Amino acid sequence: MKISATIITFNEERNIARVIESLRCCDEILVLDSGSNDRTVEIAAKLGARVVEASWHGFAAQKNIAVDLAANDWILSLDADESLSEALEAEIWQIKKAGPRFEGYTMPRLAQYLGRWILHSGWYPDRKVRLFNRRKAKWVGEFVHESVRVEGSVGHLKSNLLHFTCNSLSEHVRTMDRYTTLAAQEIVSRGTNVSMAKLLCDPAWTFLRTYVLKEGFLDGVEGLSIAYMAAFYNFVKYAKARHMSPGRK
Repeated sequence: MKISATIITFNEERNIARVIESLRCCDEILVLDSGSNDRTVEIAAKLGARVVEASWHGFAAQKNIAVDLAANDWILSLDADESLSEALEAEIWQIKKAGPRFEGYTMPRLAQYLGRWILHSGWYPDRKVRLFNRRKAKWVGEFVHESVRVEGSVGHLKSNLLHFTCNSLSEHVRTMDRYTTLAAQEIVSRGTNVSMAKLLCDPAWTFLRTYVLKEGFLDGVEGLSIAYMAAFYNFVKYAKARHMSPGRK
C-alpha cells in the first residue's frame, strides 16, 4: 500500500513546512499551488514535495485535481493548516503494514484556536474522511464545506488530525469575510429565500447552541469568541445572500 499526500496551497509559507514534515508515512507528497507569491513553493520543494501549479477552480475541484495528479491510488488529503499527530501517523503506518480493510477512513480533527486546543463548542471530534482510495472516493461540494464521498465501507481512526486555525481575531475576521461570500453564493445558487426572521433569529440560535448546548463555555474565553463569531458568520452569510439575490427587497 503506497500513499500519496495531497495539499492545495495559496500563500501558506507559515504552515507548509509543518504539514509536510508530519507526512513521513507517505510515499509521495504532492503540493498543488494556485499562484502563491510568498515562499510556499520554495519551502515545499526544499522539503521534497512535488509541486504543481494550477489556476484556482474551487475547493473541491482543486482537491480532485491534486488527487488525479497523484502517483498512487491511496490518498491522504490534508489542508496546509493541518498536520498528522504522531499517534495518527502511527495508525496510518499500521494500516500500510496490515493492508487497508476499508475504502476510506475518518479521523477526528482537533483544532487550535487563539493558541488553545478546543474540545467543545461543536468543534471536536469533527471527524473527516482524509485517507481514501481514489478509485472509490472523490471530493464533493460546489462552494464551501467540501467533503469526501466514499463508495464503499468507511473505517474510523482513533488519533487526532491537528488543525491550526486562527492565531488572532483579526485573522478570523478576514477568513470569515471570504467564506461568508462563498456561503452566500451557495445560498443564492440554490434559490433559497432568506427571510428577515431567519436573518434575525438564526444568529441568536447559533450562539445559544454553540456556547450552551455544545458546552462552548468549557473552552473559556476562546469558546465565547467561537460562539460569537459563529453567530456573526451566519448573520453576515445571510445578509450577503439577501444582497446578492435578484429582486431583493
